Amino acid sequence: MGKGYMGKVLIVDLGDKSVREEEIPDRVYRQYLSGMGLGAYMLYRHIPAGADPLGPDNMIGFVSGLLTGTGSLFTGRWTLVGKSPLTGAWGDANCGGTFSPAIKRCGYDGIFVRGISETPVTLYIDDHGAELRDASEVWGKDTVETETHFRQGRKGRKIGVACIGPAGESVSLISGVATDYGRMAARSGLGAVMGSKRLKAVVLAGNKRISPHNRKEMKRLSAICNKWVQFQPPFMSAPMMAGTGALMRLLPSVMAQDGILYKIMLKKWGTVAMNQMSVEMGDSPIKNWKGTSKDWGMFKSRSSSPSAFTRCEQVKYHCYSCPLGCGGICSTAGKYSETHKPEYETVLSLGGLLLNKDIDSIFYLNELLNRAGMDSISAGHAVAFAIECYEEGVFTKKDTDGLVLTWGNSEAIVALIEKMVAREGIGHILADGVKQAAPRIGKGSEAFAVHAGGQEPAMHDSRNDPGFALHYSVEPSPGKHTVGSGLYYEMFKLWQVVDDLPKVTPLYMKGSKYKADEEKAKIGAANSRFMNVVNGSGACLFGTFLGARRMRLFDWLNAATGWTLTPNEYMEVGANVQTLRQAFNVRHGIEPKDFKISERALGRPVQSKGANKGRSVAIEEMMRDYWTQFGWDPETGKPLDETIRELEAAL
Repeated sequence: MGKGYMGKVLIVDLGDKSVREEEIPDRVYRQYLSGMGLGAYMLYRHIPAGADPLGPDNMIGFVSGLLTGTGSLFTGRWTLVGKSPLTGAWGDANCGGTFSPAIKRCGYDGIFVRGISETPVTLYIDDHGAELRDASEVWGKDTVETETHFRQGRKGRKIGVACIGPAGESVSLISGVATDYGRMAARSGLGAVMGSKRLKAVVLAGNKRISPHNRKEMKRLSAICNKWVQFQPPFMSAPMMAGTGALMRLLPSVMAQDGILYKIMLKKWGTVAMNQMSVEMGDSPIKNWKGTSKDWGMFKSRSSSPSAFTRCEQVKYHCYSCPLGCGGICSTAGKYSETHKPEYETVLSLGGLLLNKDIDSIFYLNELLNRAGMDSISAGHAVAFAIECYEEGVFTKKDTDGLVLTWGNSEAIVALIEKMVAREGIGHILADGVKQAAPRIGKGSEAFAVHAGGQEPAMHDSRNDPGFALHYSVEPSPGKHTVGSGLYYEMFKLWQVVDDLPKVTPLYMKGSKYKADEEKAKIGAANSRFMNVVNGSGACLFGTFLGARRMRLFDWLNAATGWTLTPNEYMEVGANVQTLRQAFNVRHGIEPKDFKISERALGRPVQSKGANKGRSVAIEEMMRDYWTQFGWDPETGKPLDETIRELEAAL
């Protein structure tokens, strides 16, 4: 009888070419789960304080989820972990596709790599063991070319490939790691860690069995979840989505959201469903966060309508164990005839953030960035930063290599991102993100660099939902949107299964979102705890939006492992992971309060028009209240010394 997890990890040192297995005690899984939690356990123990993120002491980990391969749904995601060269802090990136089960089929819950190779290498693992192979033949190839190379002659065999492209090879601090021909684990700049180690790819070809404790119960729970996934009534048209967003902007009150509505949109269009709606309601930042929905109204934003991206969709794309299929493969007339359908974040970071209404350029740049292995969120911010520098006279045409960087100039936008990928001219500076670029440029450009702790935030405006502002600013890996917000909490519906959590009323006034109080702090802490459980399980954020009683994550975990933990106890596991990640940052000299997102994203000064007119976020008070919920120092955000001593004693 199985227990969901494999019970061991692989540790590879590229310096001395050693490969060894490490058994992981059951108590560690009980305390941290797998995935994100197991990554935190390993990195805290193995990366020395003050280690250079691009040096041999940093460790990068590829970690599967505890529920991956157990028969549960929405649990095919994997997590990339390491010390981030972008923020200097804990770094993680999450990705779907088919790589997560490939890790466990090799007999491991995680694969961790340290050291630096003298020459480019690939880590190859199958049922016979692990070995390092020369990668000179694929060094310089893009991610699609690299994966194609490793899959040649392997038809019908289940293998996983995770690799870097030119951006990772050139150690761009906004580079990520790709799998499944361009699916990106993009955040935290961890592609640069692989590049610095000269690790081109990890290729997995194992066939080990993954077994849950109670397969019958896993199947029963999955049937309950799938019933809600398949519920798909007729829904509004794409043009109506923009009008709905405008209506939501105008109303003084907010209706609490049920995730089943978002599921319907995801199943129909994918994440691009929210493009125009988000613009109209003030959720999507415009013009480097200084613009508004007035600058990117329905006439301009219709270029990002959901139908604009789905009309060329050839086939739906499902991640492993996903019954929804929000991804898609599109056919285009440009340089790349086939590409993944751009996600919401990519469309708006290359669209509204730059006032770019050329859809063909977005399709092209989406594929270019996926092949280069560069984060589209950070890339969009870097271009927006450069355009504002040009607009304000910080840059001249000489500085930009002759490019006329004006809002909406799609030709210049494309050319600039191509320069970033090649690390050519002005692109060389921008390829490391806006925090790194601003002090190198000077002349007051720091005011145009929007980031949280060094990482560019996602396309969800913190002035519209202050919950995003909080999580951008307090998470051990800052600037990320996939942890929490007020909207997420409404859809999680955790109060239905977890004791002592605030219940959201069906209708509430918009102004109440901006009040910093204990209830908001409890909501923020609950989001963080829950998402650590989600990421420890290998679960998909979109699946959790169905609600706690429809996607029974806690019950799946018990059925997979044989444990009998309550939802409250799993939330404590999530708290353990959060404290360990925060302790990692403190150990490496990070001041948590310095992760506060840029003033512009907080409504300082407030906007005078548009959807977020007059709104600002009391972030300092919110951060203190949040840290108090974890028992950390409310002024510094650091876990107490006694807490860290107890944590280290248990490792």
